[in-house]
Amino acid sequence: MRTLALCLVFASLLSAQASGPPLKLIHAGKLIDSVDGRVRKDVGILVKGERIEAVGNWNAMAAGASDSMEVIDLAKATVLPGLIDAHTHVLLQGDITAEEYDVQLLKESIPHRTLRASAACRASLMNGFTTLRDLETEGAMYADVDLKRAIANGVIPGPRLFVATRAFSATGMYPLSGYSWELKVPEGVQIVDGVDQIRKAVREQVKYGADWIKVYVDRGYFLGADGRLRSKVNFTPEELKAFVDEAHRIGRPAAAHSVAWDGIDAALTAGFDTIEHGSGFTEDLMDRAIKQGAWWCPTMYVGRWVAEGRGGIWKQMPALLARAFRRGVEKGMNIANGSDAGGFAWSENQAKELAMMAECGMTPMQAIQAATCKAASLLGHPKTLGLITQGAYADIIAVKGDPLKDITELQRVTFVMKGGVVYKPAK
Repeated sequence: MRTLALCLVFASLLSAQASGPPLKLIHAGKLIDSVDGRVRKDVGILVKGERIEAVGNWNAMAAGASDSMEVIDLAKATVLPGLIDAHTHVLLQGDITAEEYDVQLLKESIPHRTLRASAACRASLMNGFTTLRDLETEGAMYADVDLKRAIANGVIPGPRLFVATRAFSATGMYPLSGYSWELKVPEGVQIVDGVDQIRKAVREQVKYGADWIKVYVDRGYFLGADGRLRSKVNFTPEELKAFVDEAHRIGRPAAAHSVAWDGIDAALTAGFDTIEHGSGFTEDLMDRAIKQGAWWCPTMYVGRWVAEGRGGIWKQMPALLARAFRRGVEKGMNIANGSDAGGFAWSENQAKELAMMAECGMTPMQAIQAATCKAASLLGHPKTLGLITQGAYADIIAVKGDPLKDITELQRVTFVMKGGVVYKPAK
């Protein structure tokens, strides 16, 4: 019955092929089903335009193929959905120290930073990341919206972007800092104070293209007498609630930079949709996040990257985060892959985050799901991103080895298709 249905699909497609988008037929030797968490062998994937038209038995689909159809042979490869990184900064190029951050804002123009970001987007795509949630431009205003538009229009290659534009913090609580009061230096974020100003600023960012609202909830991390990683909260409870309420009122989700216990507590109380970093997660906070349906992007790799250069409490935070992550996995938290690329150099492969996830308590399949179907759910697109099924975007990658046995295989992606377009042909 299934074979007959496939034949009917092929017949209708072939009759319309002359005037419609080109058809591609992929032979996947092994296909990782991100939703079911299983591996299927000898699978055919029919792609029409930017979408997947059908998925089924390879022999049945090959029998119905026409000579005009482009056949992509991945019979010796492991195929899976394009990867999603739910926490990046394409307009940053790594900032282990405050000086490295300041140089980018003080000595590089926004056009120059945007050109560098376009190279970062291309590198990310070639590494198999077909979707990014970019969580603010760090002083580059709305350049992420321009990048998103340029990629969508085919001007430059890159992942599809969900952008947060400028992000928010409060007066005196975000770099650049430490300069003479006589100088007006750039701000890394949009500074807002008070409920009315916050609501207006949220509307402004959405007006200029923000898909997400990003708020820096805490700063100043330290170990408290209670043994918890503590912090200073940047806004009052009323201000934080205003961010979330206004974002939700106009149809945007809200992400909270919340590293330590106090920031996570404040963000969950305000109702943020995602917790970013979360090194200070404790079991009580985890239980609240689970009850509220909040997502967590742990961003472990960046912590290890910057620890030595920043010193102090930063040296202890990778171990604290790893311990919290392991417990969060055990408790079944909503965890999505987010690397904080841009916080580390784009010459580093973002898939190193997945290796750390596997190192710190996830199975390789769970790590893959965190970077595919789970991240797609965080983004609000569980039926079109992060999976290989009829109607989904044809975002498809392949590796030579088996990432379920060696997760580092995902750092060696050999084939990349995004939206039905092949950007890295199989070798």
